[in-house]
Amino acid sequence: MKNKVVIITGATSGIGRACAFEYGSKGALVVVTGRDQEKLNRLSDDLTGSNIEHHSILAEASSKNDNKKMVKETIAKFGRIDALIANAGIGMRALFEDIDLSVFLKVMEVNFNGTVYATKYALPHILESKGSIIGISSINGHRGTPARTAYTASKYAMEGFFESLRTEVFKRGVHVLVVSPGFTSSNIRNIALSADGTSQGESPKDENKLMSSEAVAVAIYKAHKKRKRDIVLTVQGKMAVFFNKWIPSVLDNITYNMMLKESDSPMKGKT
Repeated sequence: MKNKVVIITGATSGIGRACAFEYGSKGALVVVTGRDQEKLNRLSDDLTGSNIEHHSILAEASSKNDNKKMVKETIAKFGRIDALIANAGIGMRALFEDIDLSVFLKVMEVNFNGTVYATKYALPHILESKGSIIGISSINGHRGTPARTAYTASKYAMEGFFESLRTEVFKRGVHVLVVSPGFTSSNIRNIALSADGTSQGESPKDENKLMSSEAVAVAIYKAHKKRKRDIVLTVQGKMAVFFNKWIPSVLDNITYNMMLKESDSPMKGKT
């Protein structure tokens, strides 16, 4: 990874931030994006403190123009792109019957459209370098969960998009990896959108019991080096994918009951 140029979208927290340090520690030149200038500045300071060469770009994932700018600045700064880690995303937690459709569409715009835009503009340079495109999906890209319809839809869309793209480019030397983390300790649940678009503020999970973002970043790096096709993380995640394939009706009940037990579950009172 020495001197390889790696773009990481949504890098100011969680898995994106952990990837910036994981790849940077291996000698990569990392380009990090985020939509909050203050958080981006803190990340840049921390990367500098760790002697990681980088370039930070203020960018909104759902903006075509910002994604164009991201690629243009990367080429101007480093002259090439060897990998794109399409990580930027937001969560949501509300029943479909309650959610405002503008919130649903916002999740799709950030998670899916943002991935498509970043990939579209980076692809010509990745074709040239015969590099990698890494999409950060979710177990929700394999198994839908209640009160997360928009998030699930965005991740299923990502899975299909990357499967199709992989088949288009793998004979041209481009590697496409889709990563499906299980529940990971990050701030995605804290800032997840509620029915009216406000952040829910408090995670319904015990974050201390979840896989760390740093562990996910290590797994991504290892899978990238081996040019794997896809990885599913956590035992719970692997079980969900397996059982959803073979006994989906049983998993319907298991998933329903698990989500009903979440603190302040929107499903309570709807039985």
